[in-house]
Amino acid sequence: MHIDDVIEACQSTVYGIALTRTRSKDDADDIFQEVFLAYFRRNLAFKDAEHVKAWLINATMNCTKKCLRQRARAGIPMEELPEEIFAFEAPEDTALYDALCALAEPYRTVLHLFYFEDMPVERVAKALGRRAGTVRMQLTRGRALLREHMLLKQQKGEIFDESF
Repeated sequence: MHIDDVIEACQSTVYGIALTRTRSKDDADDIFQEVFLAYFRRNLAFKDAEHVKAWLINATMNCTKKCLRQRARAGIPMEELPEEIFAFEAPEDTALYDALCALAEPYRTVLHLFYFEDMPVERVAKALGRRAGTVRMQLTRGRALLREHMLLKQQKGEIFDESF
């Protein structure tokens, strides 16, 4: 596969994982570039498009771990990150993103891969190096926590959609 085709096919996956895990547009941009640069430089042979996507997901996970470790070493807790302006067209989407970012990392990543990347539980488990039962439990707990966050936002009048 040519690099342009790979970027076109997998850009939302790589960027979405990076953004969901780091909660920072700047870090997500850096990780996006780093992952695709590594893909280009290594010029690896892959069996098919799914193998490429799996490699990119793994590379993105590793880059985000490295980014989060660097933050921790610098003494920058997640709570003290500067508030970034990140809004979607629909206020409900922005509220959903904010609620997703409020969750602990394992829930954010699992929910993102399952819902936004349409990956089955078994593929999510393999990509994250977790057991399928663990992923199922994280999905269940993550959904419940996400629902709580969304209900709180609705009660505060921040959103008006009742579809969750």
